[in-house]
Amino acid sequence: MVEKSGYRERNSTADRALLILQMFGDDRPEVSAIDVADLLGVARSTAYRYVQTLVQSQFLVDTGRGSFRLGLRILELARIARGGLQLADLAVPRMKQLAEQHQQTVLLTKQMGPAVICLEREESRTQYVRLSYERGTVLSLNAGASALVLFAWLPEDEIRRLVSTTPLAKFTTKTLTDPDAIVARLAEIREKGVSVTDAEVDPTAMGIAAPIFNGAGVVVAALSVVLIRSLVAPESIDRIIESVSTTARELSAETSLLDR
Repeated sequence: MVEKSGYRERNSTADRALLILQMFGDDRPEVSAIDVADLLGVARSTAYRYVQTLVQSQFLVDTGRGSFRLGLRILELARIARGGLQLADLAVPRMKQLAEQHQQTVLLTKQMGPAVICLEREESRTQYVRLSYERGTVLSLNAGASALVLFAWLPEDEIRRLVSTTPLAKFTTKTLTDPDAIVARLAEIREKGVSVTDAEVDPTAMGIAAPIFNGAGVVVAALSVVLIRSLVAPESIDRIIESVSTTARELSAETSLLDR
């Protein structure tokens, strides 16, 4: 249960909504407008307005008994969160195998609006050079294999909307910032089924990424290997591309099972 003492520093509408949702627990499946009024230190009519806003958004449901319980929107968000965790659980063992097999950094990334988030990172125990990709790192949508592959299967009008409304970073001379060039590049990635970038984020780095699809054929994440180009023999590149593509296909098949 949330303590009243913290409310003085948390006075926005969003904070109030969060405080109301945090009132629920295993020992408190329902709350009333009176409970909310006591928590927030407001009139009962004001508390009722807050609660009704959450009801209209399907975060709460009116029981008809003067109390409220968590609604369908909460269940939907829980399903989404659970799916993301399940994907990571599936991916990490395979990422470790890839990292050890090729002695390179392996990433699991996901699109979050106009940005890309690094969900997981695995490295080889014997890896000579370690790259600074941390969990939670935000990547630009227009640069790097692990980012580009996530947007390649979006409709072209959505791609153009994203690139026209999002600031596009220019990391190197090879980084694409022209909308037409980005759209063409994404079409090429979609045709090949894999994204390979060279010196587009870092002059020394190369990225190889493949999409992970859910049961509906939607890209839900990307699996990628990031390496220092000068330290990898040319004949090894094709083997890494095949490994990443095969592992991503296997994860797509397993991810599809999560939707059933």
